[in-house]
Order: sequence, then structure tokens, then C-alpha cells
Amino acid sequence: MDIASLHAFVTVAGCGSFSRASEKLFLTQPAVSKRIAALESELECSLFDRISRHISLTEAGQALLPRAQRILQEIEDSRRAISSLSDEVTGQLSIGTSHHIGLHRLPPVLRRYTSRYPQVDLNLHFMASEEACKAIRQGELELGIITLPLALPTDLKTRPVWNDPMAVVTSANHPLASKKSVRLAQLLEYPAILPNSSTYTREMVARAIDQPINVRMSTNNLETIKMLVSIGLGWSVLPENMLNAELKVLKIAKLHVSRKLGLVWHPGRTLSNAARAMMDMF
Repeated sequence: MDIASLHAFVTVAGCGSFSRASEKLFLTQPAVSKRIAALESELECSLFDRISRHISLTEAGQALLPRAQRILQEIEDSRRAISSLSDEVTGQLSIGTSHHIGLHRLPPVLRRYTSRYPQVDLNLHFMASEEACKAIRQGELELGIITLPLALPTDLKTRPVWNDPMAVVTSANHPLASKKSVRLAQLLEYPAILPNSSTYTREMVARAIDQPINVRMSTNNLETIKMLVSIGLGWSVLPENMLNAELKVLKIAKLHVSRKLGLVWHPGRTLSNAARAMMDMF
């Protein structure tokens, strides 16, 4: 069974689209379709139902997907194990991280790493922390440098790196901005702008406040939240390293919010020398 065809099949299944899969694989759409057709011919069955512009896995496709993922993961793990027999730090390193960490935490680390290991081809994927954990489970990424979940996953390894204290903020002209101290009940009278409810950060904020929050808008990009707060659309909870003159920090008794940022990897897969060298940077 052709590995390239299996890779194309898993990618199309994950993307839900031949066109998006072709972009991810850096192939033309006809080339991706040809690989899927070759696999279907070899297995003598259809793997996808194609209705208009929508595709879905057939019963055969659903049966093949987890097996194909395991095959590709075993091949990648074997490649890393063989590569790690030497002491050379080379090859490709795929990392998932958030935009916030990429902007505010990673630059000095990446500068040192690329200077010390110029032969490593870094492949950075900017995504939500939850998506990074999913990609590590599926073998698509070696490392995650992300917001760590409150309940640490039992199937992944984690290592805290940074404490990330956070502050409740409003715009300078918000009705609460002039107050020396604010009660939590007063804050909750006003609408908030927070990350989506499925995110680790939102879960952490909700647990710290432990009362219903009137969320006006949700977005996972903290820089966007910062902008929306600065123009007066609501309050939010942002990392202290994002604060500036456009934001007013509210002092709220007994409300302390902080999150952990760190490394995530799969304990059942061999880490490449490049991945281990990156972990040693922290």
C-alpha cells in the first residue's frame, strides 16, 4: 500500500476537502485525487462519498482511517528512532503553538535554537492550544508549546515553563475604570469579551469567577480581544505582558487569575534529536 496515498487519504479526511488537503500537502488537487483514486482501486472500494462540493467518509473509509493513521505514525516514529541513533540535530521539527506564545514568549527561544541548530527545519503551526493537543495525539506534531489545561491529560506528557499572570482589564473610559477597587458583582453587570468556551483559557477564567458571565463576543486571538477592550466594547482577562496605556487594570478582591504555559508531547512516540534539543532550551 503506497504511503503517499495513505498520507493523502488521512489529510483529505482531516481537512474534509480535496482542495484544502492539496494546499496542506503542497500538491495540486488533481494529484491528490489521483492518489485517492489509486488507493480506492487497490482496495476495490470507495473511501469518500462525493456529493456536490461536500465529501464524507464511506463505511470503508471510516474503517481505514484509524489504521492509516497508525501506519503513518509508526513510519514517522521509526524515522525518528533511526535518526536519533546519531547525535546530529537535523531534520524537521513540527511544533504547535498559540499566536500569543509565538509573539510574547518564543522569539528569544527560537533565536537561540536556530543559531545553535541551523540544520533543523522548523515547522511552526499557529493554532489553539486544544487543537495542538489533538494534533500531538494524532501524530501530526512532535511538540506543543501551549497553554496547559487545568486538568492535565493522562495520555500526554506536560512540562510547565512559564507562569502567565492575568489581569481584568477595561478601556480607560469604561464606567468601572475610575474606581479604586471593584466588587466582582459590579464587574459582572457589564458584558465581557473572552476566548471561546471550548478553550483552556476560558475554562480557567470561568472557574476563577465561578458565576455566570455575560459574554458579548468571543474570539481566540488575544490581540483582537485587547483591541476590542481598548475601544470600549467590554471587559476581559488578559496576560499582564499585554497591558499598555490603552487598558485599565481593575482591582477585584479575592480574584486571582493565572495560567501555566509549557510543553506537551506524546509519551508513546520517539522524540527526534531536534525535539529534545528544543525542550532543552527551556
